[in-house]
Amino acid sequence: MTKDYSHHPCFNAKVKGQFGRVHLPVAPKCNIKCNYCNRKYDCVNESRPGVTSTILTPQQALAYMDKVIEKEPRITVAGIAGPGDPFANPEETLETMRLIRKKFPHMILCLASNGLALAPYVEALAELDVSHVTVTVNGIDPEIIKNIYSWVRDGNVVYRGIQAAELILARQMKAITKLKEHGITVKINSIAIPGINDHHITDVAKKMAELGADLFNCMAMFPNVDTPFANIPEPSKQKMAALRKKAEVYLPQMRHCTRCRADAVGLLGDDKSEEMHGCLSACAALPSVNAQEKPYVAVATLEGVLVNQHLGEAVRFQIWEKKEDGSFNMVEERPAALPNGGPQRWYNLARTLTDCQAVLVNDLGDSPRDILTKMGIKPVTMSGFIEMGLDAIYSGKDLSALKGRQHKCTSKGACTGGGTGCG
Repeated sequence: MTKDYSHHPCFNAKVKGQFGRVHLPVAPKCNIKCNYCNRKYDCVNESRPGVTSTILTPQQALAYMDKVIEKEPRITVAGIAGPGDPFANPEETLETMRLIRKKFPHMILCLASNGLALAPYVEALAELDVSHVTVTVNGIDPEIIKNIYSWVRDGNVVYRGIQAAELILARQMKAITKLKEHGITVKINSIAIPGINDHHITDVAKKMAELGADLFNCMAMFPNVDTPFANIPEPSKQKMAALRKKAEVYLPQMRHCTRCRADAVGLLGDDKSEEMHGCLSACAALPSVNAQEKPYVAVATLEGVLVNQHLGEAVRFQIWEKKEDGSFNMVEERPAALPNGGPQRWYNLARTLTDCQAVLVNDLGDSPRDILTKMGIKPVTMSGFIEMGLDAIYSGKDLSALKGRQHKCTSKGACTGGGTGCG
């Protein structure tokens, strides 16, 4: 079945009664704290963003996807919308997308994010043919934005006030620009908060149009208990209609949003979340099958005994597996990606090694390390016998004792991400 991108009900109101979506709740962590958000996970009686009845692993999400398609074949979209942020949980997010893309190649893949940590993963999303991304942008003026977020966490550093506002705004602008450079359809969600940013929505729409966004969803803030904005009243329908009309001067408006849960499933007007609750819970109890999904380890070696090649030097990789009796078996050899391809070289390599959980190399540069990691393949630098590395990978042993060549790649003829290989 060929993907028809017009079959995304959230981006195309004309098909909202014909095609459905499923949200896969694999991203529990969040990297910001919105003053209107109360992320109560286990709440089957509430229908709003940030709520789910359970959390799934990527493999459990794949099993759940099977059940969903069986019960509702009109599902055309698989998305991740929390209950936290997909890119506060990048490994789980990308692994889920990889598994769905492999088993359901016709499926439209989409994500919803606050945009803080989105930009570094845009290339990986494009590789996976994630075609639709929603970014929540609540302001373009830091003086307004600072009143909307209690804090913003970047890595291990927490920012508040104007610093938090400036950081999230800069990251959102960069992410949206990169998404459009990669041909990804972008919808902007903007939460209208009376007395905080409702006067500013039109400015947001105008700026988003300048960045190339495709659709704008002006949403009314719903007051949530135990939040700083709990006592701010919900804007009236008349107010929202007026805001959307003004924003429509700059961008097409989404007027059929149903404010989906993080585990929503079904048609927009006929949600099946309650009906599918049993299947969701059953899949959440399934054991992890990661080893079955990625049973192999790739090795950069000259002679098949030692790990003794830099990633950029290798013209081929040996593919190894662990047998039931505990021994290791070399399955096959696969050609390396061609040099001189820039960062695309490493995405091509990741696609070649998609069934490998790790790659053993003597050394590699920062760019291929980051790309392979984002694509779900763990780069392990080491020197010594191949079986030493395989034993450490499959048994989960500490890898710190396995040391690679320990030299710095130079910019000339090196594996720094330019794709030119090693001299």
